[in-house]
Amino acid sequence: MKLDEITISKGIIDIYFRDLKDSLESDVIVVGGGPAGLTAAYYLAKAGKKTVLLERALKIGGGMPGGGIMFNKIVVQESSRFILDEFDINYEEYEKGYYIASSIESTAQLTAKAAKAGAKIFNLISVEDVMIRGDQITGAVINWTAVQMANLHIDPITMRSKYLIDATGHDTEIVKIVERKIEDRLFTPTGKIMGEKSMWADNAENIIEEHTKEVYNNLFVCGMAANAAFGAPRMGPIFGGMLLSGKKVAELIIERDN
Repeated sequence: MKLDEITISKGIIDIYFRDLKDSLESDVIVVGGGPAGLTAAYYLAKAGKKTVLLERALKIGGGMPGGGIMFNKIVVQESSRFILDEFDINYEEYEKGYYIASSIESTAQLTAKAAKAGAKIFNLISVEDVMIRGDQITGAVINWTAVQMANLHIDPITMRSKYLIDATGHDTEIVKIVERKIEDRLFTPTGKIMGEKSMWADNAENIIEEHTKEVYNNLFVCGMAANAAFGAPRMGPIFGGMLLSGKKVAELIIERDN
């Protein structure tokens, strides 16, 4: 078979833009391709929800691939071990209730399972604004990450969805946008982003599911964005809470949307 460079180029362009056009309207947009966002995308897509995941970076996985201080291992506790099993991630028990897994394999398996479940994943795309109609969040305003990095004045385009999930981690990027743009209060005790506290793994892991919820109309938070929005500690390289948070936010939206 003789290969033609133009056919290769056409194939990439045609199929990419077919997927992008089809993703302009969806049930759920997940912003952030870290462990919580990927887990949420998997369970949403598995339930038949049209799911789009947007990641601003080149790589998928957020902070997971780096493990702890660049040691590519992560810790997962007993309560979330079943998710490792569901994603076919290998692990070993270090001490009772502490399970060690490869951060590289974990990232790869979360990504592959989410994609195979039907979630459309786009990397190198940033969300610079949200769509608001009345008091409802109705979508995301997107641009190429390279445009933001180069500080170019290039207008964005929009994606419409029923629900938006902020899975952007510590920075709570989407909630920050919404906080600036709305006249109402967020659904936090203060009405504002409360900010993450210093590292306390036990506290953070035990409370993250409680904070995984709707933070404004049709806008949900999961992962570290949930703890940061509601004023809880960070937890470091233990990822069980991230996985459980991603699963819970998917369940909340599935229940709401059915």
